[in-house]
Amino acid sequence: MIFFLVLALIGSVETHAAGALEPPPLIRSAQSGRWSLPTSWEGGVVPGPGARVQVRTGHVLIYDVRTERPIRSIHIAGVLRFDPERDTQLDVGLIKIQEGEDANESVPSCEAHVPERVHRGPRPALEVGSPNSPIRSDRTALIRLWDVEGLDPKECPAIVCCGGKMDLHGSPMSRTWVKLGGRTASEGQTELTLAEPISGWRVGDKIIITSTKRHNIPDEGAAPSVLEHGQTEERTIKRLMGGGVIELDQPLSFAHRVGPEFAAEVANLSRNVIIESAEPSRVRGHTMYHRNSTGSISHAEFRHLGKPGQLGKYALHFHRAGDSMRGSSVIGASIWDSGNRWITIHGTDYLVVRDCVGFRSKGHGFFLEDGTETNNLLDRNLAVQALGTAPLPGQVMGFDHNDGAGFWWGNSGNAFTRNVAVECDEYGFRFDAQATPDFDPVLSLRGSKGPPRDIRSVPFLKFDGNEAHTQRRYGVNLGGKSGIGDGGGGVDGVGPDSRHPSKVRDLRVWDTHWALTPSSPGSLFQDITISGCDFGLWHPRYDRQAYRDMRFLQTRWASYAEHGTRPEPTIFPAPLEPVDDRPPVTVILGVKHVGPGQLLVHGVAFDDQDIKSVRVNGREATARTPGFRDWEITLESIRIGLFEVSAQSEDMASNLEPTPHQQVFDIP
Repeated sequence: MIFFLVLALIGSVETHAAGALEPPPLIRSAQSGRWSLPTSWEGGVVPGPGARVQVRTGHVLIYDVRTERPIRSIHIAGVLRFDPERDTQLDVGLIKIQEGEDANESVPSCEAHVPERVHRGPRPALEVGSPNSPIRSDRTALIRLWDVEGLDPKECPAIVCCGGKMDLHGSPMSRTWVKLGGRTASEGQTELTLAEPISGWRVGDKIIITSTKRHNIPDEGAAPSVLEHGQTEERTIKRLMGGGVIELDQPLSFAHRVGPEFAAEVANLSRNVIIESAEPSRVRGHTMYHRNSTGSISHAEFRHLGKPGQLGKYALHFHRAGDSMRGSSVIGASIWDSGNRWITIHGTDYLVVRDCVGFRSKGHGFFLEDGTETNNLLDRNLAVQALGTAPLPGQVMGFDHNDGAGFWWGNSGNAFTRNVAVECDEYGFRFDAQATPDFDPVLSLRGSKGPPRDIRSVPFLKFDGNEAHTQRRYGVNLGGKSGIGDGGGGVDGVGPDSRHPSKVRDLRVWDTHWALTPSSPGSLFQDITISGCDFGLWHPRYDRQAYRDMRFLQTRWASYAEHGTRPEPTIFPAPLEPVDDRPPVTVILGVKHVGPGQLLVHGVAFDDQDIKSVRVNGREATARTPGFRDWEITLESIRIGLFEVSAQSEDMASNLEPTPHQQVFDIP
């Protein structure tokens, strides 16, 4: 009898260990109120470790505590709002933001095609600060993602927004990264002079100082990762000395270059709104926005996220949103130590990614996934140490080696401006789209009225003011093969036509092996500076291409073309005759009350040429920066309730944007 009882007990333990037991009962909100109060919950019990929680539709829960052990899962059908007046910490296995009463713990598949939905009434929302009221600088909001027994380890831990709203807003900074100023920062130095004053940086913040000396490629075999020889350094701010001078906690181990044209970057990785994996050496979490979601991110930190080797499980992922998230943005974010990319834009249009810092990722960093992405703006982002890793199982573009590009895309119909890539394993910037048995580059693009189009023939919406330096391999590779000889990749001679060329302007590449690989036909290169590189133009195609105002400084070979397969470097085609018949793009980034009945509306606009005007609800907006890159307007006599804002741009060639950005705001 005792023998059978022991067997029964062992069987019970094994069943529990296998996760076969039923999950705990669901604890649901009873009314709006503070998370810490029993009256906020059905049954009068505040959720504890291991609980399954639901914030019900219509309820607003103020999260005002610091957990010690993880909650199992939270389904947000109402609003979960972090208390801005307290330091808060939420340890959790899964947060799902989705309307309805079903609190199941499944995570929508990466392959799910979510249909378009019309939302009526308030959305379910996770609010950690808001665009106009971020978490103030003396408070911290931390979400730690834990591997919890019983949740699917392939999908969790995670924060997933399924048609709801996710807002993450930390204390703002004037700049998240700047160039090094003053004179060269020498080995052993503890003070740094920045090229411009900054605000929002704090004592104790973690910073990086980028490398300005690359290591060379070995003569034989694969080159080791930049991690083995890289000179990008991590430090902590010990003191802010005013005037853009900071003191470090430890002396520099290497010298970092400073100059009027070529200088290292100093980037701040710390924020006071933080999403992190609790046990990154064991299991990592990820975050995702699905179609029909909304919300934005500003000055938040994403650290130790990204599931290595798993498709769709990235540090920050915008998944097949189409144009349903137009108006959303990621501004001033820090994404570092990612096991699987920094930001992935997949099947998503009109997203604004600006002033973000990516530091150390497995695989490509700022990544546009399948070639259907258009009208996105990546502006003034810093990509440091995107590291090579294996291709992901099931990835759309099987020819992509995932070998470490700061910026990677397969459709150039997007805007890349003022970005910098440093010390990545393979590429600073990489454009690649092959025709293979597994991938057809002729695609139907959202918003296009014409037939399906070869994405290799789509010109840049804008590619201005970018920079790559300290790259042991490629600075900017546009459609070329990778590696020496035949290698992999390439656009097979397909590119834009001569009247709609891709324009690459104001580009700087320095301290790099292969500076610029201009292998995509139909391109105009203007105001290009290449300095301290082994090869300036590597395998140029010279097919429907034009080169203007090229500078080569201390570069061994200005141009290298494959013998017998390309015209000689001195032979150029007839000048291109580009026409401007493409309209600009406008995105409303936010609204703010500035007085009784007054609403300040601000946003961005971008185009290949200068923009003449931005009109909001029929009125002329004011340009905050040249060319309406940033604009704003104050609307008068605004009434409480739902209020529609419509913004539309027109360029100097009188091309009027055919799809104005129309957004409805609930004015309290």
